[in-house]
Amino acid sequence: MTTLVRQRLVSRLWQAAAAATYPVDPAEYLDMFRPLRSGADLRARVVRVRAETADAVTVVLRPGKAWRGHLPGQYVRIGVDVDGVRLWRSYSLTSAPDAPDGLLAITAKAVAGGLVSAHLAQDLRPGQLVHLDQALGDFVLPDPAPGKVLFVTGGSGITPVMGMLRSGLDRLHDVVLVHSAASADDVIFGSELRAMADSGRLRLVEQHTDSQGRLDVAALAALVPDLAERQTWACGPAGLLDAIEQQWADLGQGQRLHTERFRAAALAEPGQGGTVTFSGTGTTAEADGSTPILDAGERAGVLMPSGCRMGICFSCVLPLRQGSVRDLRSGDVTTAVPGDGVLIQTCVSAAAGPCDIDH
Repeated sequence: MTTLVRQRLVSRLWQAAAAATYPVDPAEYLDMFRPLRSGADLRARVVRVRAETADAVTVVLRPGKAWRGHLPGQYVRIGVDVDGVRLWRSYSLTSAPDAPDGLLAITAKAVAGGLVSAHLAQDLRPGQLVHLDQALGDFVLPDPAPGKVLFVTGGSGITPVMGMLRSGLDRLHDVVLVHSAASADDVIFGSELRAMADSGRLRLVEQHTDSQGRLDVAALAALVPDLAERQTWACGPAGLLDAIEQQWADLGQGQRLHTERFRAAALAEPGQGGTVTFSGTGTTAEADGSTPILDAGERAGVLMPSGCRMGICFSCVLPLRQGSVRDLRSGDVTTAVPGDGVLIQTCVSAAAGPCDIDH
């Protein structure tokens, strides 16, 4: 049978199946039995969930056939259904690429009031399916890797770096990791990192803030005397990254610093807030001037597109039908009336009075 004949036969069979299952697409039946198949929406099956610390878990996933792989340090959007609403969050990939078993892993730290992180830690079970996007992000090591590398991380900021360490230590010859966490027990991947240090594969400096106070960024030059010779990758809380960026700029080393922020820093002072109306659903929500419209909508049960949740990927863009919103980064106020066609990023915009989002 030639390829052309086979294609025509498959097409006719599919047309027959479509007629038999109308109005349901036959692909939906296939998804019930083979949800990870080629051609299906990208999903992943949960293989296991394991605790890393008291408030962090690693979720091991088997991705569908459409998964294109990732680079160490990248992140992935995970979609889960919570109380009938599909929520998307971004998590760093902590597994090495191209694992022999084809599995990948994300590691999430619980966030106060975080619906998705709580769901991952408490409700997710092996065998369940989650929705998946392709890997994103440029917080990655170059090829070839620098001869000397410094990682500075705080809390869950270790997660993208762990992906690099698990896949790249063989090509990293001189590595220093400075990590800040509340205590030794709160260091995500603590045992594995200490084992790497004990074997001489990296130099590990731990700062336990409960007993030692916050990491003094200005003192890093004393901890790492050859700091000026190292390319630096930093990830962690906004305050830590702000201090590092300022310190590296003061040292004239800004071009050797690479940072990753999990959430955008709200640099502007909070505004007045207001009533947000989602005209597509008829839902309204009261929001203060510091709460992103995306978060306010989700709390009210309104499902909106989202991605990085920090104003980078533009997955959350929606029309502002009328009213005013305020950019949480710059403080700029955007106002619209019907017909203006104004688009806003809901993850970094807050209500600046009554506003109507066309969704």
